[in-house]
Amino acid sequence: MSEHHLYPVKPEIAAVAHIDADQYRRLYRQSISDPEGFWADQARQFLDWEQPWQQVMQCDFLNGDIHWFMGGKLNASVNCLDRHLDTRGDQIAIIWEGDHPDYDAKLTYRELHREVCKFANVLKAQGVRKGDRVCIYLPMISEAAVAILACARIGAVHSIVFGGFSADALRDRILDADCRLLICADESYRGGKIVPAKINADKAAAQCPNLTTVIVIKHTGHAIPWHPERDICYRAAMAEASADCPPETMDAEDPLFILYTSGSTGKPKGVLHTTGGYLLYAAMTHKYVFDYHDGDIYWCTADI
Repeated sequence: MSEHHLYPVKPEIAAVAHIDADQYRRLYRQSISDPEGFWADQARQFLDWEQPWQQVMQCDFLNGDIHWFMGGKLNASVNCLDRHLDTRGDQIAIIWEGDHPDYDAKLTYRELHREVCKFANVLKAQGVRKGDRVCIYLPMISEAAVAILACARIGAVHSIVFGGFSADALRDRILDADCRLLICADESYRGGKIVPAKINADKAAAQCPNLTTVIVIKHTGHAIPWHPERDICYRAAMAEASADCPPETMDAEDPLFILYTSGSTGKPKGVLHTTGGYLLYAAMTHKYVFDYHDGDIYWCTADI
């Protein structure tokens, strides 16, 4: 658009904003003139590290050889959960509202931490270890966040597949990432309609020889096909799992997750995100772009 549109910030919002225009310009200039110093400052401010890094960055854009916070050690689930337990343990971490107004739930940081540790132990009981790939094919339910953080806790690399994708699209992403375990729902609701998630998962799994386990979250509770030699009930497994799961120490450059492009212009391409760099990007964005303050409710309208 050629016409400029200005949307003035309300004075009451500007007064408490984390950053103003002058501060933004100073930070930007520092990021250009002293990138190593800038990113080191941000990484120390936003993240908890088990071990500090030896080198902030090594960036060869010509050859695509890019590394961040080399030698640094941390864990994503610790940064998202554990470090908040003393000060925010009883604060609401997730508010979930489903497709129907009567479907809702809330989880505190302490409750979410407990669920994450339990599911991390469920995954470990199925032989999932650091570096293994786990496919998450779920609707927007609170268990999706639990699954993501549980994978991060034990160092498994999660690959999220949009819950509305077909069995073929799911199969292609499972095969490409060589996932050994799939997490799905029995069904999901979308726009008032039921999506047959487990049926799609079964069709995909039949064509993925290295996929040995499917963990099923019974969301709608309707009858679904069941393969006892492969399928595991989420709730039954969680009922037996311990709530104590020490986090895996991860290198800053260890993979955190793989997210695939849509495939609309060709074969879907898996984009790998590493632990330290992605966590810092997400934390900075949440503070400076969304201007999040303690107690605010961030409304996420996107799928995982």
